[in-house]
Amino acid sequence: MNSNINKKTSVTDLGLIDYKEAWDYQSSLFEKILAIKAGNRDLPEHLHKATDNFLLFCQHPHVYTLGKSGKENNFLLKEDELKNLDASYYHINRGGDITYHGPGQIVGYPVIDLENFFTDIHQYMRFLEEAVILTLKEYDVEAGRIPGLTGVWIDYTQDHKARKICALGVKTSRWVAMHGFALNVNPDLSYFNHIIPCGITDKAVTSLQQELGRPVDVIEVQGMLQKHIARLFEMEIINN
Repeated sequence: MNSNINKKTSVTDLGLIDYKEAWDYQSSLFEKILAIKAGNRDLPEHLHKATDNFLLFCQHPHVYTLGKSGKENNFLLKEDELKNLDASYYHINRGGDITYHGPGQIVGYPVIDLENFFTDIHQYMRFLEEAVILTLKEYDVEAGRIPGLTGVWIDYTQDHKARKICALGVKTSRWVAMHGFALNVNPDLSYFNHIIPCGITDKAVTSLQQELGRPVDVIEVQGMLQKHIARLFEMEIINN
């Protein structure tokens, strides 16, 4: 048993924050964890330093992000149209294709060392999805997965009716993860009309507000997400 396993996870709510600012912040945490792991390689195990874990929550001003394997033609706006929408655009280093972030959407960035929990990227993605599925269940909204498609879906068993409510995209290096998930609570869904979300042409996008027919308290949903993530990963939460 590795005595340096650390399940303590610092949770921070960054509020409404510029995408690039949040990206830079999570990148700095990511690099710090990697630096500790690199230093440990040259030390006997009993001198290894424990790595830290972070769970960041935030909302972003209107922004489109394209993953490293994404296709530019899934982004349907020209530069002047982007400005008219008061939105920005970034090509970034996570997996996945094009997506949108904006106010009313909960973005979660776990910046964690998976060696503190388990070393299985597939299980990591499924646990993030499961936390969202369990959160939606608390609002009596049934959600699930579609084989071969990452994310969380409503009417997931009915191909022509399936609607995406949460997108996922992560980057990992030496079992350290960054980026994460985006759950649509009360966003302006019209912003999704300017992209082919995640490169999927035959599926709609939805939100918790649209499914319930009423706005939902974002902080309340965030608290439920945190609870389910902590339980699934057996994290010891430290709220900042």
